[in-house]
Amino acid sequence: MGFFKIFVIVLVICAFFIANTYQLQSYEIQALLQLRKHLEYPVQLDVWENYHGDFCSLTSTLHMSITCQDNSVTELKIKGDKLVKLNEFHGFAIPNQTLSEGFSIDSFVTTLTRLSSLKVLTLVSLGIWGPLPDKIHRLASLELLDMSSNFLFGSVPFQMSRLIKLHTLTLDANFFNETFPDWFDSLHNLTILSFKNNRLKGQFPSSMSKITTLTDIVLSHNVLSGKLPDLTALSKLLLLDLRENHLDSELPPLPKGLTTVLLSSNVFTGEIPVEFGTLNQLQHLDLSNNSLSGMLPAGLFSLSSISYLNLASNVLSGSLPSHLNCGGELGFVDISDNRLVGGLPSCLNTISDKRIVKVGGNCLSLDTQYQHSEGYCKQANSDKKQITGKQIALLAGVIGGIVIVVVFLLVVLFIFRRKRHARNMVDKHIPPKVVQNTQPGVPSELLANARVISQVANTGSQGAPSYRVFSLEELLEATENFDQSALLGEGSVGKIYKGRLENGAYIAVRSLNVYKRYSNRNLKLRLDLLSKFRHPHLVSLLGHCIDGGAPDDSTVPRIFLIYEYISNGNFRAHLSGQLCKSFSMSIACILMLG
Repeated sequence: MGFFKIFVIVLVICAFFIANTYQLQSYEIQALLQLRKHLEYPVQLDVWENYHGDFCSLTSTLHMSITCQDNSVTELKIKGDKLVKLNEFHGFAIPNQTLSEGFSIDSFVTTLTRLSSLKVLTLVSLGIWGPLPDKIHRLASLELLDMSSNFLFGSVPFQMSRLIKLHTLTLDANFFNETFPDWFDSLHNLTILSFKNNRLKGQFPSSMSKITTLTDIVLSHNVLSGKLPDLTALSKLLLLDLRENHLDSELPPLPKGLTTVLLSSNVFTGEIPVEFGTLNQLQHLDLSNNSLSGMLPAGLFSLSSISYLNLASNVLSGSLPSHLNCGGELGFVDISDNRLVGGLPSCLNTISDKRIVKVGGNCLSLDTQYQHSEGYCKQANSDKKQITGKQIALLAGVIGGIVIVVVFLLVVLFIFRRKRHARNMVDKHIPPKVVQNTQPGVPSELLANARVISQVANTGSQGAPSYRVFSLEELLEATENFDQSALLGEGSVGKIYKGRLENGAYIAVRSLNVYKRYSNRNLKLRLDLLSKFRHPHLVSLLGHCIDGGAPDDSTVPRIFLIYEYISNGNFRAHLSGQLCKSFSMSIACILMLG
């Protein structure tokens, strides 16, 4: 009998643990459902509708998967069908392309941060639009972030540098259009960095050469310019893709372990470094559509792993050695549209189904493909030298003109300062004017204060904080879910809570009990009127939050008004504590305080 009881107890304990092994926390379930609402109920998440089981047990698909560990979501992958089909995006919602105008990326990311155990987050082609909020750094456990093919614009937030566990960051096919960040070296575990098809500008950051963990750098189709730094310290780097930028330096030495180098459609100049012929792991090399000159390094063709070699549309000159050896893996060669002369080596001239060779647009002694005369290439090289001389002369002329203008401005500035100095010396000997009160019996200090107050009143609300719409998530976070400790007071029309925003500013949140059923449109008109009341002696209304408002003209159940927080108490306490101390004001205090 005793053995039977022990057996039953063991079964109960096992059942308890099995039932709770993947039981998701209730607040995380609410966060997932809120994310679905933010994303405007995409068809990829239809399986969540009316689902009452454990989200951790949902069957994964190509478009959605959830992985859990220790009762928390650790991986969330959602891939939509809103592909980016625009060349330009100006930061506003676009019908049938982005999510609607009502979408708030700030509220969306706030909801995401409730899934604090997330390690893998993939949100691709969902129409997400807006600047990526700073608070993304709160996902401190994040190891992989992929938000490709959306409508993110502006800058990449600096706070992302705090995601020290991140090893993969992919933000391809968005509309980031500020300077490329120079803080990625703080991400010591970063292996894959991909920002292709954006509008990022500025120079390629030199700090990138310090991230020794990198295996992939993909920054193609941006507007990067300037010099490409020495990357030889990146011993683990396998892929370097900088196609279609404005990089205009000479080619630097590259890491020995690279397998793919794609630098086409830039403005690289100078000769191809001979060291490129020692990159024994190299499989794909594309240097086409640049301004590279000089001789072709023969070592490139004989690399043991090279299979794709594209050097087309440069100004490479000279001839190839007749005894050139080609690697056994070499299947594609394009050296067309250069200034090459002489014959073609046998390993490139042999007709074979295993190797495609393009040599048109040179001055080679061939009959099979279109070639210029040898004189054309020699003349082109000569013209290039002449043009270079003219450019140097033009540059010297420009610099000389700038020097003349600068000298002229310095002379004008010197004369102006001397005149002003002389005028100041004269002013020192003029006695100051005596200002008399225009009203007898009124102190001058009081008049001065009155003038200041008048000036402030005339300026209106020029210095007042801007009015905006707050999300319920921001208010919940600021007041710690409207905790009792944040309650400042309670009246007939609702409660007032003290809160603190993410930027550290304190606010007062008035929760209104709406007895009259205002329409959404009518209420917003009234709030718009309230937002225009600005004065230096009034507490500013910073914004509002309508909880439960619908796009149609339905009634609104709950309203919050957000004011500046003033730490000196209320007006009644101020009157009773200050003015009533004066005996001469006692009657006024009795009347005013009731």
